[in-house]
Amino acid sequence: MTVAEQVKILCIRQNISAAELARRLGMSPQNLNAKLKRDTFSVYDMERIAEAAGAGFRCEFVLENGETV
Repeated sequence: MTVAEQVKILCIRQNISAAELARRLGMSPQNLNAKLKRDTFSVYDMERIAEAAGAGFRCEFVLENGETV
């Protein structure tokens, strides 16, 4: 699943539109839609999106043995 797909699911589950998320992030809906189309999100972007949507964000690598890095 792409990051853009995850952001869209987050909006659905948090009952906010992409336009509302963009407003909370201080950007235009057009800019957020362009970013969603390009699927170009940094970890910093994801942290901001999570905060704006009232969710947590966790980024980690999981090794084959289940250990996280």
